[in-house]
Amino acid sequence: MPPASRRPTLLVIGGAEDRMGRATVLRRFVRLAGGRRARLVVVPTASSFETEVATAYEEVFTRLGAPEVSVVSPQSRSDAHDPAAVALLDEATGIFMSGGSQLKLSQRLPGTPLGEALHRAHDRGTVIAGTSAGASIMSQFMISMGDEAGVTPRQRHSQLSAGLGLLEGVIIDQHFGQRARYGRLMAMVAASPNLIGIGIDEDTALEVVDRRMLTVHGSGAVFVLDCRGATTDAPDARRGAPLMVSGAVVHSLPAGATFDLREVRLVDFVEKHPDTTVALASARA
Repeated sequence: MPPASRRPTLLVIGGAEDRMGRATVLRRFVRLAGGRRARLVVVPTASSFETEVATAYEEVFTRLGAPEVSVVSPQSRSDAHDPAAVALLDEATGIFMSGGSQLKLSQRLPGTPLGEALHRAHDRGTVIAGTSAGASIMSQFMISMGDEAGVTPRQRHSQLSAGLGLLEGVIIDQHFGQRARYGRLMAMVAASPNLIGIGIDEDTALEVVDRRMLTVHGSGAVFVLDCRGATTDAPDARRGAPLMVSGAVVHSLPAGATFDLREVRLVDFVEKHPDTTVALASARA
C-alpha cells in the first residue's frame, strides 16, 4: 500500500489528453503514482467502449513505465460492492477514471464500497486522476446534463448532480475552451455562489495537493470562477434567458500557475517555454 505519509493528490484532466506524443499529463500521473513502482487501476466505467478504453490506457501507462495496470469497471451499483474490486483500489498507488458519461459514474460509485475505497485511497495519498467525465465526478457537485456552448450564461440550461466529493466546494467543467463552456459554468456558479467554478481545457490537468493547492500542467489553461461577491438575477430569470452576472472574478491559469483554492488567490506563476523556464511573478505571502 502507498506510504501513509503521502499527501492527498488529485490530477483533474480536461479531456483529450495527449497519449501518443510527449504525453505530459499522463506522464505526470505515472510519476506521481510511483513511476516504475506504481500499481495503477484504470476505471473505464464512464465510457461506452470500456474494453477499448481500458486497453488504450493500459498500453500508454505501460509505455510510460508503470509495471502493473489493473482494470475495475462496475456495471451496476451491485458490482460496486465486489470485494475483489475494492481490494484492487485499496492496494493501488494510482487510480485513473476515464471519460464518457459522468451520469454512469454518479450512478455506480458515490455511496458504494468502491466509492468509499476511492475516498480511503485519496486520504492515504494514492493519486486519483480523472479525465473528462472522470474529472467532473471528483467534485462535490457536477454538471450532469446540458452541453450548450457560448460565453453567455443562460438560465436553467444545465443541472447539477452529486459527485464523489473528493474536492469539496467546487464545480468542475471539462473540454472548457474547446467546447466554449464558459457560459454554462458561469450560470451554474452564479446560481450557487458558495461554489467555486473550475473549467479545464483539453490536454490540461489541475494537480490538487492537500485539497487546497492547485498547480496547472499541460498545453491549455484552467479557469477559476468566483461569484461570491457577484450580483445576479438568477433567482428571477426566466428559463433560457441570458443571466445578469456582475462582479464575478475570473482567474485564467496556464501551465506553471499555482493557486490557493481555500483563499481563492494566485500563489505563483512560472512561465514555461520549450527550452527554458523563467520565473515571472510570485505572490507568495
